[in-house]
Amino acid sequence: MYDLKETSGLSISTDENGKLTFWAELDSIDPDVRYKKDMQDVFYDKNGQGPDELYYMYRGVGYKEDRELMAKHGLRYDITVLRSGQIGPEYIKTVGHYHPLKPGTEVTYPEVYEVLYGTAHYLLQTEPDDDGVDVILVEAKPGDKVLIPPGYGHITINPGPEVLVMSNWVAYGFDSVYSPIKELGGGAYFELAAEGEDQRFIPNPRYKPAPRISLRQVQDHPELGLISGKPMYQEFISSPEKFAFLTQPENYF
Repeated sequence: MYDLKETSGLSISTDENGKLTFWAELDSIDPDVRYKKDMQDVFYDKNGQGPDELYYMYRGVGYKEDRELMAKHGLRYDITVLRSGQIGPEYIKTVGHYHPLKPGTEVTYPEVYEVLYGTAHYLLQTEPDDDGVDVILVEAKPGDKVLIPPGYGHITINPGPEVLVMSNWVAYGFDSVYSPIKELGGGAYFELAAEGEDQRFIPNPRYKPAPRISLRQVQDHPELGLISGKPMYQEFISSPEKFAFLTQPENYF
C-alpha cells in the first residue's frame, strides 16, 4: 500500500493495482472504470495488447464536514489512478478531453491537477483549426500542480513503472468534451515506450498541419492556491476564494 496522506492531505492510500482505500472520516467511493475496450479509437496501435482496466476515476472525494464549503463554491474534488504499463508500444493514458464553454462567456472552464504519487506527463493541446494544433508537454512529480487553462484540452500519460495517482479540482457539473480527440484517433502526439534511454513522442498523422510541441516546466501560482508540495485540498479549505478561477474564468484569463 502507498500512503497518500502527505501529498493529498487526505486519509487515503492506494495499492499497486490502482485501487484506493479510504480511511478515517472519509466515505468510501466506488470508482468509474475506464476499460481498454472503451479507448480503442485513441490508441497508437488499435490492436495493441494490454490490461483490460486502465484507470479509475473517484469523483466527489472529501471529508463530510467540507462538503457544504465545496457546494458553496461550486467545486468538486476528484482522484484518478492510472495503472502502469502499455497498450502495445504506448504508455497507458487517459482518453483525453476538451472543456466546455462557461455559459454566457467565450471562455472554456479551466481545471487543475496535482500529482499525488508517481510521474505524470500532461499533454495540453489547443483545439484544431486551420493553423494546426499547439501542444505543451509538462512532466509532473508528487506535489506538483498543473493548470489546464481555457482553450486547452489535455491527455494524461503514465510513463513510470508504478501507478500514477492524481487529484483535480473542477467546476461542479463540468461535462468533458471527448468527441474531438476521439474523432482524430487520439491526441496530437502518442508517447511510446522508451528505446534505450529515449522516450518517443510520435505525431498523430491525422492532425493537419503537423502539430507543434514544446516543453514547459511546472510553475507555482500562489495567488491561485497552487504551490508545489502543499496539498491543494487543504489550500482550498483554508482559502477557498483563491479557487474562484475555476468557476469564474472570465475574470482571470
